[in-house]
Amino acid sequence: MAQFIVPKTMHHGLGSLEKLTELKGNKAVIVIGGGSVQKNGYLAKVQNYLKEAGIENVVFSGVEADPSIETVLKGAAFFQEENPDIIIGLGGCSAIDAAKAMWIYYEYPDSKLEELVALFAVKELRKKAIFVAIPSTSGTGTEITGLSVITDREKGTKYPIVSYELTPDVAIIDANLSASMPKGLTANTGLDVLSHGVEAYVSNIAENFSDSLAKGAIDLVFKNLPTVFEDPDNLKVRQVMHDASSMAGMAFNNVWLGIVHSISHQIGGTFAIPHGCANAILMPNVIRFNSKATDKYEDLAALVGKSTSEEFAQAVYDLRASVEVVASFKEYGISSKEWDEKLEGMALNAMKDPCTLFNPRKLDLKEMKAIMQACYDGVAIDF
Repeated sequence: MAQFIVPKTMHHGLGSLEKLTELKGNKAVIVIGGGSVQKNGYLAKVQNYLKEAGIENVVFSGVEADPSIETVLKGAAFFQEENPDIIIGLGGCSAIDAAKAMWIYYEYPDSKLEELVALFAVKELRKKAIFVAIPSTSGTGTEITGLSVITDREKGTKYPIVSYELTPDVAIIDANLSASMPKGLTANTGLDVLSHGVEAYVSNIAENFSDSLAKGAIDLVFKNLPTVFEDPDNLKVRQVMHDASSMAGMAFNNVWLGIVHSISHQIGGTFAIPHGCANAILMPNVIRFNSKATDKYEDLAALVGKSTSEEFAQAVYDLRASVEVVASFKEYGISSKEWDEKLEGMALNAMKDPCTLFNPRKLDLKEMKAIMQACYDGVAIDF
């Protein structure tokens, strides 16, 4: 038997932000990042819709990229002062992920990060508040998932907190909010969607529901990412990418991810490389490695008019190039000296990452390091 967890309510389509007027509650804390949702007017729109619903609101701002545990604890203290019954994560992945972690500490102030990173360790939530996710980027699918990634700056490591308790109660998927994404962010987040779909499709616990959503999301990315990259004002295509992000999120929320993400969490935490960019660099070689254990990449090859796993790896390579994303960590600008110093530690942490458990092919530390090194050098693996 299997279960399939999704948010209780999902509103999607251009203009769906207005559905906030149907929300029930007394007070909301809106968690945002560096201010882009203020500048583009969407914070004000959210606040106006909440007022129309009779819901008081306050804002916690300043969530950084790759949110830190320090920011999470600061936000949780703010929640304790304001006592909201609704928490709204508004903006990119960082704002929503941080808001989820703040939610945990709001309801359980004595929580410890090292304990929360154990699989499904989060205790029952919703004793104080419900959670609403409103993404402004089309990438992570965090508006759909029971996942929050928090960074320990002292250790230089990203920690995924995995629990179905973190699955939002309401997700609003309105691509109007993503219209201001610059081309580089559009590319990286779109390739992040692709990595979610691909890893969910080949997960060692994949099933019919997840396969359908993952495959559909992959198809939409290949058909639409180059278009929205070249024509960023095309809101119809932006909505397709926003939907694809949530579809891939629904898939991996239930069958999880693989070593693309295990490795990306470490490289991102260590070198601050954008998550979608790191995933895109890793995907072709991980496809080559995993193809020894599954024939499902051949299904995905058929989506792009090809037949073999290697042809699919090359299709990912070509898509990455078409949206001007680099092909290796060396090309990104990480020095060989820093890479060599950090490789062993990053590989060890990647082996411990929960995502490694769901990879279709088991691997040892030597293989993990070899995959990572090949992706640093920009060469294809053959093992």
